[in-house]
Amino acid sequence: MTCNIYIAGPLFSEAELEFNLKLDKFLTDIGFSTFLPQRDGYELSNLINESLDDDEAGRLIFKRDLDEIKKADIIVFIMDGRVPDEGACVEIGLGFAYDKECIGLKTDSRTFMNNSDNPMLSGVFKERIAHSFSELETLLQPLLEEKKCCSC
Repeated sequence: MTCNIYIAGPLFSEAELEFNLKLDKFLTDIGFSTFLPQRDGYELSNLINESLDDDEAGRLIFKRDLDEIKKADIIVFIMDGRVPDEGACVEIGLGFAYDKECIGLKTDSRTFMNNSDNPMLSGVFKERIAHSFSELETLLQPLLEEKKCCSC
């Protein structure tokens, strides 16, 4: 059994999709199992093309992502962008409420206010915000050592 990471972040532009795949590969290469919504979840346009209406499709997406958040040991939240993605903010909030380990990844230099991040986000992360993949690995390692993952 491996430690499961839910990757929360924006997934709408080509750059975001490529970055998410790069992060996913990095995490799996260092031994984690991942849920990447753009790959493992449902896509709204596909569900609508399958004759579901917008509301049904939205409920299906929400339920699938919620189930995966509940199964995860860790939520990694991609903070990049002018403001964090609102769907990912809900995902990290749910992860925190379900007592998951939450870690931020911020490679973007923009900040919310006065050169600092939103205190609601930094509080969820317990100040664990990585600025590179190598910093992220450093933040994840103690979780394995402290047996915070199901496989430890």
